[in-house]
This record gives sequence, structure tokens and C-alpha cells, in this order.
Amino acid sequence: MGHSPQNKPKYTPEQRSQKKGLIIVHTGDGKGKTTAALGVAFRAAGNGMRVSIIQFIKGKWKYGELESAKQLKTPIEIYPMGEGFTWDTKNRERDIEVTQKAWVFCKEKMMSGKYDLVIFDEINYVIDYDYLDLKEVLEALKKKPKMVHVILTGRNAKPELIELADLVTEMREIKHPFKEQGILAQKGIEF
Repeated sequence: MGHSPQNKPKYTPEQRSQKKGLIIVHTGDGKGKTTAALGVAFRAAGNGMRVSIIQFIKGKWKYGELESAKQLKTPIEIYPMGEGFTWDTKNRERDIEVTQKAWVFCKEKMMSGKYDLVIFDEINYVIDYDYLDLKEVLEALKKKPKMVHVILTGRNAKPELIELADLVTEMREIKHPFKEQGILAQKGIEF
């Protein structure tokens, strides 16, 4: 898939100067998908861009990212729409209902014209669990305003979503403190 230096593709000046809102996917089994998206959010906000983050799963825990965005008085809006981790709830119908409400909210934010960047945090999980229809997500992304950037995070991104995306990063776990040493998630590092 990659390009070697000697096989570098040639682009026209028109292609190089093209501007468009990118569809970005952060996926994989490693840590850092949401954190990477938040880094982009802070970069965008620092450049005067308007940012909206909708969290599909996180909801009950206190996350450092939410507190930082408030303390720094950033223009980043964060909406924790989930009710916690889906594997904790044991109520599939409720999880689907919460996911559907969050998705309607996502589409409203993406299509509103008010934001330069929208982040759908953990959306790949709810698509993978069949709480949200992949085709519906793909269709909405195809209709997004041209200059709106969208980041979709979570493990198990579907091949069709990866194909549609402009930029895909896979986080790969090499070593984990819990699996290797039994060390639980550390405040300020993982939440």
C-alpha cells in the first residue's frame, strides 16, 4: 500500500493545493485512538477551528480530557452520550437506543455548518456490535459538508469505512502494563 521513495507518485499542482474535509479513522487494538483524536481537536482549536466531540461509550467515568478542555477554556465541545462500556450494561436494547440518539446528534453536528471538525469517539465499537448500521454511517459521511473533517475512533473499523476514509491509522499494541504486570489503568495516563 505504501509508496517507496523511488516510486513516489506524481501529483499535479491542482491536486497538491486541493482542500477538503478529511475522513479519518483511528482503529486497532492498541491504546491511544481517542487520545490521538483529542490531540487533533486541540490542534484544530489552536488554529481557530470549531470542534465537536461526541462520545458513544464513555459517559459514567470522569475523564481527564473533559476536564482539560474546560480548564483551558477551549472552544472544543464534548458530549458524553454513552452510559458506560456496553459490555457492562447487559441491556442490548438500551445500548441500541442510546447509540441511535447519539448518532442522530452526530449527524446534526456534522451537517450543521457550525463545526470544522467533528469526532465520533468509539463509533467503531457500536458499529461492530451492530448497534448502528454501517451503511447509514457511510451514506452520512458521503453527504457531509465538503470542508468538515470527521474522525471516527474505536477498534474493529469495518473494511468499508477504511475504504471510504482519507486517512487511517491503526494503533497496534506491543506491550500493555495490565496484561504484562497486572497494573490497572493509571489516572492521567489512560483516563
